[in-house]
Amino acid sequence: MARSARKSGRRKAAASSPPPTGAIRDTGLTEALGERYLAYALSTITARSLPDVRDGVKPVHRRLLYAMRQLKLDPKSGFKKCARVVGDVIGKYHPHGDQSVYDALVRLAQEFAARYPQVDGQGNFGNIDGDNAAAMRYTEARLTAVAEAMLEGIEEDAVDFRETYDGSEEEPLVLPGRFPNLLANGSSGIAVGMATNIPPHNAGEICAALLHLIKFPRATITKLLEFMPGPDFPTGGVLVESAEAINEAYTTGRGSMRIRARWAVEDLGRGTWQIVITEMPYQVQKARLIEKIAELMHDKKLPLLDDIRDESTEDVRLILIPRSRAVDAEQFMELMFRSTDLETRFGLNMNVLDMGRAPRVMNLREVLQAFLDHRHDVLVRRSKHRLANIEHRLEVLDGYLIAYLNLDKVIKIIRDTDEPKPKLIKAFKLTDVQAEAILNMRLRALRKLEEMQIKGEHDKLSAEKKALKALLRDEKKRWKNIADEIKATRDEFGPKTELGARRTEIGDAPTAEVVSLESFIEKEPITVVCSAKGWIRTIKGHAEETGTEKYKDGDKARFWVHAETTDKLLVFGSNGRFYTLACDKLPGGRGFGDPVRLLVGLGNDENIVALFVHSADRRRLVASSDGRGFIVPEEAVVAQTKGGKQVLNVSGKNKAVVCTPAEGDSVAVVGENRKMVIFPIEDVPEMTRGRGITLQRYKDGGLSDAKCFVKAEGLTWLTGSKTRTETDLVTWVNKRGNAGRLAPRGFASNNKFA
Repeated sequence: MARSARKSGRRKAAASSPPPTGAIRDTGLTEALGERYLAYALSTITARSLPDVRDGVKPVHRRLLYAMRQLKLDPKSGFKKCARVVGDVIGKYHPHGDQSVYDALVRLAQEFAARYPQVDGQGNFGNIDGDNAAAMRYTEARLTAVAEAMLEGIEEDAVDFRETYDGSEEEPLVLPGRFPNLLANGSSGIAVGMATNIPPHNAGEICAALLHLIKFPRATITKLLEFMPGPDFPTGGVLVESAEAINEAYTTGRGSMRIRARWAVEDLGRGTWQIVITEMPYQVQKARLIEKIAELMHDKKLPLLDDIRDESTEDVRLILIPRSRAVDAEQFMELMFRSTDLETRFGLNMNVLDMGRAPRVMNLREVLQAFLDHRHDVLVRRSKHRLANIEHRLEVLDGYLIAYLNLDKVIKIIRDTDEPKPKLIKAFKLTDVQAEAILNMRLRALRKLEEMQIKGEHDKLSAEKKALKALLRDEKKRWKNIADEIKATRDEFGPKTELGARRTEIGDAPTAEVVSLESFIEKEPITVVCSAKGWIRTIKGHAEETGTEKYKDGDKARFWVHAETTDKLLVFGSNGRFYTLACDKLPGGRGFGDPVRLLVGLGNDENIVALFVHSADRRRLVASSDGRGFIVPEEAVVAQTKGGKQVLNVSGKNKAVVCTPAEGDSVAVVGENRKMVIFPIEDVPEMTRGRGITLQRYKDGGLSDAKCFVKAEGLTWLTGSKTRTETDLVTWVNKRGNAGRLAPRGFASNNKFA
């Protein structure tokens, strides 16, 4: 029994013991993916994409700056190859691809990307046109004064350190950050499920807001915005956003702001002028902008612009030449801003890692306060570190002074004793540190002059020790010290310096009414020609169809429409969608034109039912092949996109087959079975979208055509080249939805009214 119990106990112990290291365990795919993806997501958020609110940098930038500090690449030293810097970073601190690290280094050096560059680059570091930097083996770098301020005090226990990925080195968890980098240089990044996008600001204005917040800890965001009214982009430009929208964005931590290029009118004499762009919106590549404007000109979407030239050297100089000098320059630029990237939106999203390394969206006051709290923590840590060093030095100096007062006895003990240290400690009541310092003292330090210097240093350090203790006891003194540091930062990088002068102008939100492009199009008569296979083109003037026009092989004429260049052309497809074309954008010339399907989103398996000039005060009767339809105002069918606007809902084998003007008092509907029914037009409802109501019923086939007309004038239709009229319509007048009777004798053989 006892043996059995022991065996049972061993089996239970074996069953409950954990599996050996490296053992395979069964895990569901969902659980395994969840664990690993969560770990990846957390790593992306906290160690890659979001900046720390305290120093405003991501790990790769922090490691770059620290590695350059270790290489002694301070602003007063020489440059080193970027390849050397990147090698140190990926070898010691950041085990990622060298190109990603070099790209981060390049961005820190680009004056058009970083408001306050932290790397001083020598060589080709790219340009505003979007050209890439040279390879890292050709470029050189060193730290700037901004980076030096970011690292100030890092060797004085100002921040915590941790082991690097391989445990061979140490790296800082955060930089001391005397410079307010998060707001001054901004940040952007995309993590898993969240992102950040913070614009750069003016360092002098940030310092002013910080000083106010120190003095008034409960200051409102509205008050803080009086000191820093908005972003200050490295490329300048003009911020055109209302003060209310800016206030809302900084209060919630989310919002958007419009930035425009800076421009001026250059008078060329004799009534001629041109526009000169001197500053670009932030993050807009000049070369790409010119390409996009050229594409819009080719597509005839910028009718006011005649030409664009790039005369830039080191400074931006982009020339816009208007097609007509009669147009107002303000209106011209408003249209350019609306149509191109000369105006962009910057989305504000102040999502950062707080002091607990947790991601959250902060408002302006919280960001400023987090910086101040970090500086307070750094000040306390540096003060304690300095105090400990002073106390150690004073202890050593006290030992030196004792040695000078008893110099002969000290020398005798050292000469006569094999182990003088314990005897010195006992004889003069020294500490271990003092005895060690005396034993390590050089003979040349035994001069009287040295004794005087030691006494002077002792007095100076004692006074500093007293001041540091007073500082650590008094919070008001600490905040005054922080305020003095911020004032020094403002003096070094503020508005009175070349680097700190504000670049982005704070403008007003545009209030002028923007004139539409159509109002500048010259009104000219044209004839729109569309073939049966959907090839469309225009002919100048109102030409008459002669039958001698040329079409592609197998194609023929179908639509011949007189219009003006200022008109809109509506295309109704068999899918029940209306498409809108601007007549001035249609292809001209002597060719066959372009397929309508390339100009609008009409599918290859759909046909054009109707093509006509838009008139806002007109109505249309639309109907499908199953005999259902309704009346729709033309002003409700104009589409704003290439994809068109769905109006008549069709499904299955049903197709849209009728789109005719709803004019008159009656509706005539004829089916594929040649039966016709006539009923009052008031029986058809007006709608903007739907299937409609039943106009005519069928046993076989479907609806062929419909027409609206004035009953007193009779019903007309086209037979060949002749027009026939029937005035005695009593036989076909019935209720809506009736099957109807056979069409009048002589009705068109194709069952169409026209």
